[in-house]
Amino acid sequence: MRDTIIEITDLCKAYGEVKAVDGLSFKVKRGELFAFLGVNGAGKSTTISIISGTLQKDSGRVIIDGYDLDLYSDKIKAQVGVVFQNSLLDKQLTVKDNIQNRASLYGIFGSQFEERYLELCKMFDLSEISNRPLNKLSGGQRRRVDIARALVHKPKILIMDEPTTGLDPQTRKSLWQTIDNLRKTTELTVFLTTHYMEEAVDADYVVILDRGVMVANGTPIQLKNAYTGDFVTLYNITEKQVATLGVNYQKINGAYRICLSDTAEAKGLILSHPEVFNDFEIVKGKMDDVFLAVTGRSLGEE
Repeated sequence: MRDTIIEITDLCKAYGEVKAVDGLSFKVKRGELFAFLGVNGAGKSTTISIISGTLQKDSGRVIIDGYDLDLYSDKIKAQVGVVFQNSLLDKQLTVKDNIQNRASLYGIFGSQFEERYLELCKMFDLSEISNRPLNKLSGGQRRRVDIARALVHKPKILIMDEPTTGLDPQTRKSLWQTIDNLRKTTELTVFLTTHYMEEAVDADYVVILDRGVMVANGTPIQLKNAYTGDFVTLYNITEKQVATLGVNYQKINGAYRICLSDTAEAKGLILSHPEVFNDFEIVKGKMDDVFLAVTGRSLGEE
């Protein structure tokens, strides 16, 4: 079985003079949670549209589950499910009708559909809302239907473009529990774009885009080690004592925070000044810090 399920090489797409994607190359391993980060306009949606077969690339190569997009687009579409940021569900139709309409596009009818629909109802707790029209559902309920619809044909890859934007934390947690269970039981590959850094932290691998170019990639821990330091917060101490450390510090809520390049530097400082480090905590930089260091912007910025 191939370990790589998505392989992108020198992908390019331009709109006039604007290069939406400029020589992008990366790989996604089978069964992993892959996070694709970038501000609006970075090239995320363009790349997703090309992978899912809804947008023509200008150049480059796209291989999905061993199939070349230029030669086997229909086979690839059957292996990919997409949850777009803006829902494609028909708000006038019921939950079941929406999913059934999607299933029909893949030749899933009759008893085959009923069997699959029952599976999806159990996965996403849809039974009680099955006969309700979409316009009578909450945002969280509609998002569950969106994901169920994308999975009706049992794709190997689930692309989720900002899937939890606007949802409350409890609903986001519940959705991710369901997705994580699917990954464990079916080896589903999840390709994610998100504005929530706590979702990116849980990814197996992260690619950061800026203006159509990959500017950083690696596991979350690799990125944090490469682009951020360790933050040490000192409590129950005077500013005079902190000043003896000879490093820059910041006063926060009665405590003092210093930023060091890595854990080794923090350890050395602690060992050489034990009298100062009586009450402290060490926290690694976060993915927000990584994104800011790499792009010069916060993820929520335009």
